[in-house]
Amino acid sequence: QVQLVESGGGLAQAGGSLRLSCVASGRIISSYSMAWFRQAPGKEREFVVVSSRSGGRYSYSVTGRFTISRDNAKNTVYLQMNSLRPEDTAVYYCAAAPRVVLSTFAREYDYWGQGTQVTVSS
Repeated sequence: QVQLVESGGGLAQAGGSLRLSCVASGRIISSYSMAWFRQAPGKEREFVVVSSRSGGRYSYSVTGRFTISRDNAKNTVYLQMNSLRPEDTAVYYCAAAPRVVLSTFAREYDYWGQGTQVTVSS
């Protein structure tokens, strides 16, 4: 069993930056596929980015602005978010799967964090 805890959300102005963290416990996640999703009020959960042993992928809306990275020594995954826009406002969730997953579908991921709120003001 893997537990995921996100942090780093908050309020940012348009054009600003935030870095989200996802700390994993229970398993070493260096071989896991790790992803970020987000969910805005009244909308479905939306894929943001995934990183796996076979590569990764970003959603079109964040390509060039967001970057996923890992610190295996800390069992932590990060999401660096630059050039933030009001439409990036959402609860951001960290997700994990113990296999290679490059899917944009939330059902492909086994473990989820509780989410962290990101609000971008114009």
